[in-house]
Amino acid sequence: MARYAMSRRMRNVAAVIITLAAATLFFVDRSFINPSFTKSANSAQKQESLDIQKYDGRKFKVIDIVDGDTLDIDTADGQYSHTRIRLWGVDTPETKDPRTGPMYFGKEASEFSSKSALGKQITIYLEKEKASRDRYHRLLAYVQLPDGNFLNEQLLSEGYAYADLRFKHSFYNKYKQLESLARSQKKGLWQGVTTDHMPKWKQRIDK
Repeated sequence: MARYAMSRRMRNVAAVIITLAAATLFFVDRSFINPSFTKSANSAQKQESLDIQKYDGRKFKVIDIVDGDTLDIDTADGQYSHTRIRLWGVDTPETKDPRTGPMYFGKEASEFSSKSALGKQITIYLEKEKASRDRYHRLLAYVQLPDGNFLNEQLLSEGYAYADLRFKHSFYNKYKQLESLARSQKKGLWQGVTTDHMPKWKQRIDK
């Protein structure tokens, strides 16, 4: 009988130990379960922090217009002698993407950005609660021109860009309204654009 009671007690102790071990494994930090996940998250946070310190609210000179919504500024970024900026919240028609070829009004959009920003001192602003880089490692930013206007907004207001509705940001609703107004006034590309002219993501949203 005593042996049976001892055996049952040992089983109970073992059950408690197993339960505690399982609970510990369940609640253990993700760095133990998936160190690559934590390393990636920490790396992204570190990048965002560094980008805010280096770029946010600072002035730079635009040295090249890659496309209507993409430009280079005169400060080194890693192995590159320049930093490539992708404008937040807008998507201009492509001019150099080999997958699409030159798109309707792409040349005009690039020329507008060139006239507005090339060779000028601009101020960069970043989103504090969003990733600072896109999947191509371009810096995502709002670009303020010397006259105080933002290139992102000017492209929309004058009909050279689509409000990029794929990604949320601080001015999401404002940019939608700017596009809607330019569209109703048939400014820029809205004079003659067709559904086939639009990027694929815009075609899906406009259905």
